Amino acid sequence: LGSACGVTVRAMAGLWAPPKPLSAAQLRRLEQHRYSASGRSLLEPPLQLYWAWLVEQIPAWLAPNTITLSGLLLNLLTTLLLIAYCPSATEQAPFWVFLLCALGLFVYQSLDAIDGKQARRTNSSSPLGELFDHGCDCISTVFVSIGACIAVRLGTNPDWLFFCCFVGPFMFYCAHWQTYVSGILKFGKVDVTEVQIAIIILFLMSAFGGTTMWDYKIPLIDLKLKTFPVLGIVGGALFSCSNYFHVIFGGGVGKNGSTIAGTSVLSPGLHIGLVITLAIMIYKKSTTELFEKHPCLYVLTFGFVSAKITQKLVVAHMTKSELYLQDTAFIGPGLLFLDQYFNSFIDEYIVLWIALVISLFDLLRYSTGVCMQIAAHLHIHVFRISSLQAPEQVQNHTD
Repeated sequence: LGSACGVTVRAMAGLWAPPKPLSAAQLRRLEQHRYSASGRSLLEPPLQLYWAWLVEQIPAWLAPNTITLSGLLLNLLTTLLLIAYCPSATEQAPFWVFLLCALGLFVYQSLDAIDGKQARRTNSSSPLGELFDHGCDCISTVFVSIGACIAVRLGTNPDWLFFCCFVGPFMFYCAHWQTYVSGILKFGKVDVTEVQIAIIILFLMSAFGGTTMWDYKIPLIDLKLKTFPVLGIVGGALFSCSNYFHVIFGGGVGKNGSTIAGTSVLSPGLHIGLVITLAIMIYKKSTTELFEKHPCLYVLTFGFVSAKITQKLVVAHMTKSELYLQDTAFIGPGLLFLDQYFNSFIDEYIVLWIALVISLFDLLRYSTGVCMQIAAHLHIHVFRISSLQAPEQVQNHTD
């Protein structure tokens, strides 16, 4: 009996223990990685003055990753509060909830903008910091997309809600897809900073006007007010994607126009394509209106999957490695698909919760494992500035 208990404990410990996703060769290539970015968006120049002032208010002992994580947690908590009040994106939340969401997003944007400055200020720049920053960004993108859709009460139109919730993570993935191809993270004139400011404005408008304001029909043109944010999202997505795919289809920096890892420039499309395809199929084939009734849970489930494959794409770029399609991230969506295949013999809502927990656990386990492995390899700490830091990792930056 004691032996059996010991085996069980070891099995449970193995399940919860963070993995070591990177090979020795990947870790060696990671040491050679240098962050490279180009371009500057419209609002960056004036905001740089604020960010430069803000970073000077931060204690020199505070680690950049701690700054990033603090902003992310505040952003997530305020959005989760909004989701609790508006689980189907059709309800009306108290005005102060939208104010908190606006504040949470503004704080996240501010802290996300100065973590790199703090790293250079304290001579603590490292590949881990870059990965941690992008990892937090891809999670935040999921929550911000949901929050924006709730703010304009988009749950009254499920198809548009689906599009607007999934287009954010998709574009974030594409931004790093083109980085994987070109080796340079390229910012456009209208980029994430402008989108975040626009969403903050949406939160403020909903706080003072209520979400029902967006259902008001404008005379003469007979269009609801919410149509304009949706059109802005569609236009922005088309513009950004055209730029991303121009780079992707233009050929990579690798041999014979391949990616930085020497793989096909189209290969990363399989991963995000599978996520979107599964999400659409399960949405449209559901007999219980799973997405329509539980859109926030649905988007979070697939958002966590998207966040993990985006993190793996960032890692593949930083380590110049191939991105493999096989991934435990697809277990959650796979369960939903199989349940539908067998005529939903288990309540879809229950399976959705199971998929959500599995996807979140898988994301956190991978993120923790890769951060701990890189930190151990570089002999640095994740949330503390080490006395011995990794070499400077910044090649080009705009902040």
